[in-house]
Amino acid sequence: MNSRLSATARLAIAVLAVFTVWITWRAKALEMHERHSDGVIGVLHKPAPAFQLNTLDGRTVSLADYRGKKKVVLSFWASWCGPCRMEAPVLRKFYEDHADSHAEFEFLAVNMDEFPGAARDAAAEWKIPFPVLLDSDQKTAAAYEVFSIPTLIVIGRNGNVESGAIGFSPATEPMLAQWLNLPMTPLNRAPHVPAGH
Repeated sequence: MNSRLSATARLAIAVLAVFTVWITWRAKALEMHERHSDGVIGVLHKPAPAFQLNTLDGRTVSLADYRGKKKVVLSFWASWCGPCRMEAPVLRKFYEDHADSHAEFEFLAVNMDEFPGAARDAAAEWKIPFPVLLDSDQKTAAAYEVFSIPTLIVIGRNGNVESGAIGFSPATEPMLAQWLNLPMTPLNRAPHVPAGH
């Protein structure tokens, strides 16, 4: 009987230890989010940090590939992110609607999932038509000061961060059109949105 109580007591202590670690981690995550939830893109108007990431199909993509050639829209996301799930069809539609403008810009979906399988499943389910880059160690996200997702960042041909937004917004399409200097259509027309918001 004593050994059984001892095992139960050990189990209770282990559960309490796991809970303590989890609640401490959660409190730190909330604190970090609170510190960085002012909606400001930290790298705005600065040189975009260089990166080289693998795609879902095994290719390597470098930001340097686009310098001087195209604007680049980085979409930071993860499969478990509810707002990312809402933003994905908006980005897909925008990308497909402006297919003839692709010579001017490229979208890169920077996935922050720990496991490539989660990114692959979400990209297939959400029908993401542009390259999905794997940032499982989140080093690129950290370099761009991404503390909340989804986050959109637009990098100019000169390699500087021109604009961006944190969180999903119903105004995503008109913001992108403005940031990429694309004509406003009746479907994406909205009031003026200042760069950087």
